[in-house]
Formats: sequence, structure tokens, C-alpha cells
Amino acid sequence: MKPIDAFLDQVLQGDCIPIMRTIPDGSVDLVVTDPPYLVRYRPRDGRRCLNDDNAAWLKPAFHEMYRLLKPDAFCVSFYGWPWIDRFMTAWKGAGFRPVSHLVWVKSHCSREGYTRSFHEVGFLLAKGRPSKPVTAVSDVLPWQYTHNTLHPNQKPVVAIAPLIEAFSNPGDIVLDPFAGSGTTGVAASACARRFILIERVPRYYQTARDRLAH
Repeated sequence: MKPIDAFLDQVLQGDCIPIMRTIPDGSVDLVVTDPPYLVRYRPRDGRRCLNDDNAAWLKPAFHEMYRLLKPDAFCVSFYGWPWIDRFMTAWKGAGFRPVSHLVWVKSHCSREGYTRSFHEVGFLLAKGRPSKPVTAVSDVLPWQYTHNTLHPNQKPVVAIAPLIEAFSNPGDIVLDPFAGSGTTGVAASACARRFILIERVPRYYQTARDRLAH
């Protein structure tokens, strides 16, 4: 394994599972990630999300995230609500304990089915027994429409930054193994944190690099 300093403030390109296996145990202060939802999502422009059609990566990826987190630390993960059973099984199997459910309220409808969808969802997961923040963040969080210009599931910085500020400290290391367009890294930098981003798709890897370079 390489020392943790070899990974800091970088966007790494490749499959997150073997890359995480090269990072030392207990070296990350917070995980914030937006993994594939397992819903075969396809927006109007036809872009696809890699591994959104299978769950083979789910358990090993969260096992590695748990290993990399320091004791008594948090993981924030978006998830695909139709498959909450699969996500919850993977999270608990890795050792995580769900401690809060998170909702991001949108001003626009992102999907029409039996209902019209105006929100995203995630979980706050705990490793061990982390301390509560001095000021508890709301479990209903802000959203700003990105128009998904950089990624088909692009998350806004305003959705991520409050969680980084609440569940880590300045100078801490934030990991995102499903980095997409690099929003977690942008938010971490804005909050004076270090970051490690991993993205498998070359196009989005380069997008994240370009964003972080500016």
C-alpha cells in the first residue's frame, strides 16, 4: 500500500474497488458518495451511468469504504430508493449503522411515474459511535439545479457542502469513490478539507480534474 499522502487532493481514474484496496486502513475522515442507483437511469440525451444495471460492485465497494474510514466516523451515501433493500444489506454487511435519513428538495420535477419526483434521498451512516456535531444539520437539505451539464446525475455543491462541514473538520480527508464530475472535491476544497476522488469513466474523470484545477 502507498502512504495516504500519495492520494491526497487527486482525482484517480479507474475502478474504485481495486484502487481503494491500495489505500491504508483508517486513513479517511469522511466518505461522501453518489453511487449508481441500480435503476438503469437514462436521461433524454441518452447518456448512461456505468454499473447502473448491476449490483456486483455494491458490497465490495462499501466494505472498502468502511475499512478506509477512521474509527467513529461517517459515510454519506445517496441511493436508489427502489433498491433500498440491496443498499441497506450492503451497508449493514460492511458494518455501517444508519443514523439519519436525508432528503434534498428540488424545485423541478426530475421524474414522472406514479408520482412526480421533487427530491433526492440519502443516508447518514456511522462507523462506530461518532460524536454528534456541535450544531446538528437539517435532514432536509438544499438543492440547486445543475441542468446535469457535466454528468447525467450531477449533484450541486450546495447539496454536499453542509454535510462536509457538519461531519468533518478543516484539514480532514474526504473520500468519494464514485466521483462523477467531481462535486464532492469542489465542496471539500470550499470547506478547507483535503479530498480523494475516484472515477472510472474517462470522460467524467477528466471533467472532475478540470473542475478541480480551476
